[in-house]
Amino acid sequence: MRRVFPPKKVILVLLCLLVWCSGETENAAAPMEEGEQASLYSAIQGFVGNWWNGSDLYPDPCGWTPIQGVSCDIFDGLWYVTSLSIGPINDNSLDCASNAEFRPQLFELKHLKSLSFFNCFMSPFKHPTTINGKKWEKLAENLEILEFRSNPGLIGQVPDSFSSLVKLQSLVLLENGLTGELPRNVSKLASLKKLVLAGNCFNGKIPDSFGGLSELLILDLSRNSLSGSLPSSFRGLVSLLKLDLSNNLLEGNLPLEISYLKNLTLLDLRNNKFSGGLTNSLQKMDSLEEMALSNNPIGGDLQAIEWHNLQKLAILDLSNMGLTGGIPLSLAKLRRLRFLGLSDNNLTGNLSPKLATLPCVSALYINGNNLTGKLQFSEWFYRKMGRRFRAWNNPNLCFPIGLLSKGYVPYGVKSCQQEVTLLEPNSDSKLYSGKLNQSSHYMVSLGFSSCGIYGFWWILVQIFMMVLLLGSFQLALVE
Repeated sequence: MRRVFPPKKVILVLLCLLVWCSGETENAAAPMEEGEQASLYSAIQGFVGNWWNGSDLYPDPCGWTPIQGVSCDIFDGLWYVTSLSIGPINDNSLDCASNAEFRPQLFELKHLKSLSFFNCFMSPFKHPTTINGKKWEKLAENLEILEFRSNPGLIGQVPDSFSSLVKLQSLVLLENGLTGELPRNVSKLASLKKLVLAGNCFNGKIPDSFGGLSELLILDLSRNSLSGSLPSSFRGLVSLLKLDLSNNLLEGNLPLEISYLKNLTLLDLRNNKFSGGLTNSLQKMDSLEEMALSNNPIGGDLQAIEWHNLQKLAILDLSNMGLTGGIPLSLAKLRRLRFLGLSDNNLTGNLSPKLATLPCVSALYINGNNLTGKLQFSEWFYRKMGRRFRAWNNPNLCFPIGLLSKGYVPYGVKSCQQEVTLLEPNSDSKLYSGKLNQSSHYMVSLGFSSCGIYGFWWILVQIFMMVLLLGSFQLALVE
């Protein structure tokens, strides 16, 4: 049975379709502002070459055949560019020419909100390029995202004029050839949420002014040549979620102010020169999910921290830090822990089997320490972990022989051999292997013991046998 719609509903649907189609037609037919189109074409030609003229675009870059990497919006009935991405981001994106350059027309795109360059400036020797230091203030009214990613041919310093981009929320200068000190004027960007300056050649100290970025969520200064100590002003980064300062030349003590970063989920300070021991402030950072301090001469006692306070911790890397003491049982209370790295330290004592009860652990590195005693983990644990359980280079650590299948013994760990103490002549000592074995006795002189609990009975047996022998001898003589 066919369903019949009431006339009123049919009319309503037709009206909605008409309005929608009219809107789409209006948007598609809206022209691009003439000066905007000329500025866009000239700016793109500066990056990809003069061979490109946009002749295959209909009716314009914001129409039915838009440019990959270009987004537009309508202002006062005309199309304007709001986003421009240059580089091989998509298969049909515009690739940069070897001599790519900034043209002044780029700064005429007055509604631009997002500008990014990826793999665009590639040759630091044949065609080195610096960031144009002028006219950035023309984009200040709208620009929110500015990114330069993987441009080894982009050299020189960050221009001071970036500080005029007061609406900027994300500044990413990642894996370029930028040099000099970190831009101090970045602290004027009060709306900044993301600041990534990693993988460049920046040197010098971290400016105290960075601590004023109270809205910042992500700060990544890793893989540079930064030196000096962490500024105490970091206590002002109260909104920070991720802090990555790894692979630099930073030194000094871990500041007490680090405990003010109550929302921090990632703390990565690997491969620096920090020292002075573990600060108790670390145990107050109960939002941490990842903590990596490895390859720093920090030193100190691992048991000085109440690790059970960090219940959200999933990754803990404390390798090669000169740590001493034993492995605290409080680590076994971190129920979310997936990776525990304690290798290449000076840790001593036994390894608690409770670490195997961590429900999420998938990697446990304790190699290169001075741990002692027997490993008490089950064969199931070794089967689960494989080579992700690393305990080699602990000379006095062993696993019980005979309790594990050969295929699942911990790699690089010796088996526990039973110690045998040879008895001195005329000694009453028993065989000793950790505990006195009262059921064991030494067999001497034709297999009979001449001392001990059973000595009296053996004498009676010998007399009885002699009597039998003598009796047999006498019977033989009579016969």
